[in-house]
Amino acid sequence: MLRYPFQWPSPVDQPAELTGLHECPLVEVELPSGDTALLLTRYQDIRALLADPRVSKNRDRPDMARMTERKTKVFQRQVDMDPPAHTRMRRLIAKAFTATRVEALRPRIEEIATGLLDQMSTVDGPVDLNSAYSYPLTIQVICELLGVPPEERAHFGSTSAPPWEYMRELIERKRAEPGDDLVSALIAVRDTEDGRLSAEELHWWCTLLLLAGYETTASQLSGSVVLLLHHPGELARLRARPGLAPRAVEELLRRQVVGSSLSMLRYVTEDIDLGQVRIPRGSSVIPALDSANADPAAFDCPAALDLGRAGRQQLTFSSGQHFCLGAPLARVVLQIALTSLLARFPGLRLAVPTSALRRQEDAFFQGFTTVPVTWSPAPEEPR
Repeated sequence: MLRYPFQWPSPVDQPAELTGLHECPLVEVELPSGDTALLLTRYQDIRALLADPRVSKNRDRPDMARMTERKTKVFQRQVDMDPPAHTRMRRLIAKAFTATRVEALRPRIEEIATGLLDQMSTVDGPVDLNSAYSYPLTIQVICELLGVPPEERAHFGSTSAPPWEYMRELIERKRAEPGDDLVSALIAVRDTEDGRLSAEELHWWCTLLLLAGYETTASQLSGSVVLLLHHPGELARLRARPGLAPRAVEELLRRQVVGSSLSMLRYVTEDIDLGQVRIPRGSSVIPALDSANADPAAFDCPAALDLGRAGRQQLTFSSGQHFCLGAPLARVVLQIALTSLLARFPGLRLAVPTSALRRQEDAFFQGFTTVPVTWSPAPEEPR
């Protein structure tokens, strides 16, 4: 029996298990908890499962597989993750977390990126891309969106506990003195049929947007840089054509997934037939997004990096009713961050051998612990 999540054989090579995995649409795997689950492997089957109302995300079931030996936070059980309650919550959140709001942040994202790159350029010697650029950038951006005051942002990204209580206190401040930010907008949002978000729903979503809004995007940014540096031909292609950034980001999201699909664990409430596959009622199933992104039936030469790739959409942001609400922001941040970094440092390179990079030892997040980089000085302008 295969163990999931799969292990990366090297910093830049995909898990060997992904090769040939799609020959079997449903594979039994052992999870970190020791429990077993079914791994759904094919792109089209995964899209169909994620849209199926007979699939539940509610993990508070005695016969459901555990992801890890750690217990689920009680806080999560106070928010129903299935329709109709979840559908209502997403509709309310979407009223405040709009593409217009995200797009309005673009000049500020560029400003933050420029400031961080200015600081990097003053350093004599290698820097850790995570701590110098990726994490500070994504933390500042999500804090700008949510309305976290600048003087309070240093807390995030450290080894301190997740900011559950901080977010509760921030919500109360915004309720008393609202501003032009997402937390204030979420407090004010109404639905003519369903009313406001409850206190726990509001707390959950604000905290989730904060945590998911910086850690995953920061890890993806650093991982994308590593992958580009390992593919100099594609790196040169992006440098020569910055307008390729939107497609490049989609391909990097497809090829360099920095989190496992363990958190996608679902419970099947009725028998489900997906083409040749039947998933029995009561099954614990993982729609493996990393496997979907490597499916040769969906992507030509899936192991190759092709920044101009067009066609099917990668599934890193999931699909269906649980599609990532933060996807538009993540895309904008990644596009700006990559093009700004590559333009500022034409001689950017890893300061250590690729083999020296290490991934997080975590069942969920598999980004690099550090990414030491350096760069050649820019050539002097002719006099």
